[in-house]
Amino acid sequence: MSIYDSRRLFFIVVLLTVFILIFNTASVFADGNDGNFENEMQDISQEELKPVHGKVVEILSDEIEETEGYDQNYEMRHQRVKVKITSGKHKGETIIVDNYIDERIVYNIIVNKGDNVLLFLEEDENGNISVGYIGEIARDKYLLYLVIVFILLLILVGGFKGFKTVITLALTILAVVKILLPLILKGYSPVLVSIIVSIGVIIITLLIISGINKKTLCAIIGTAGGVLIAGLIALGIGTMAKLTGLGNEEAQMLMFIPQNISFNFKGLLFAGIILGALGAVMDVSMSISSAMYEMQSVNPEISTKDLIKSGMNMGRDIMGTMSNTLILAYAGGAIHLMLLFLAYNFSFVEIINRDMIASEVVRALAGSIGLILTIPLTVLVSGTIGRDKNYKSI
Repeated sequence: MSIYDSRRLFFIVVLLTVFILIFNTASVFADGNDGNFENEMQDISQEELKPVHGKVVEILSDEIEETEGYDQNYEMRHQRVKVKITSGKHKGETIIVDNYIDERIVYNIIVNKGDNVLLFLEEDENGNISVGYIGEIARDKYLLYLVIVFILLLILVGGFKGFKTVITLALTILAVVKILLPLILKGYSPVLVSIIVSIGVIIITLLIISGINKKTLCAIIGTAGGVLIAGLIALGIGTMAKLTGLGNEEAQMLMFIPQNISFNFKGLLFAGIILGALGAVMDVSMSISSAMYEMQSVNPEISTKDLIKSGMNMGRDIMGTMSNTLILAYAGGAIHLMLLFLAYNFSFVEIINRDMIASEVVRALAGSIGLILTIPLTVLVSGTIGRDKNYKSI
């Protein structure tokens, strides 16, 4: 291993150590609150049934039964299946489970021999299984396969850069799951928490990927600026348009969680826009900063004016595709809703003024505006303070 590679590896280890220290501090802070939050979570988890894995070993019966309804009879499919428990303290035991398929319900779970399922078990006072229910088809194994393929391709195609990408991705997930969400769930301002976590993710990600140099500094400034602009636009327009942040069912369900937290739902909308735009904005900023860095490396005598002009030309090419990326990502998530509106022939005025749709439009356009403004911001920063021919990266 060369001295250069050793320095980069040492730098990554130092950054990871810093992140772990920050992560532990934030986690302790998130778990504080006089212990009430942790006790509440323990009480809630004790009341709920915990799922265990199982495998269908035999279909004992599969029949159609006539069932009396409120106004008319209907058919109910009744599966009686033998399931072997494959996880938890009852691992290895076999139970008989009744699985009902109701034709009045759109989503039903139909099992076949060999299917992996999630079971919910009820126990008697002696700890023996009294009854079991099939809660869902177990899909985690296949998702794990997909994750493994994704990581392997990152490393195979990207080499050491790909390995660093895996590290940054893991750190980003940890930051969201272990810092951002717990702090918001405790009642802290989602605006403040999302800004702090996003800036932390930007700095750590870009430093690990590109090292300490002017190129990375320019990308950090451009990304942070673009993301904050997107969030502020969303917050401002959301306030003027009187968006509640309660446009979807998940947001409404948060009003009834057992922790009795009073959420700032407009702030949650802001946090969602920042997280949604972060990846695309970081991509654009790093691409422009890196390209401009390479241009002045190849031609150190290039003027600031020509460098900025070339950077803007690149930014315009990137802008068209990346704006589409954000818009299509949000449109893809709302395709079922758009089909419903089309099927029932809602007018455009009625659709666009619904809180749910207006929130998604603001989310998509604010993210795209932030992305667009990231381009001139990164170009200007890279063309001015980024001009340091003697600065060497780690």
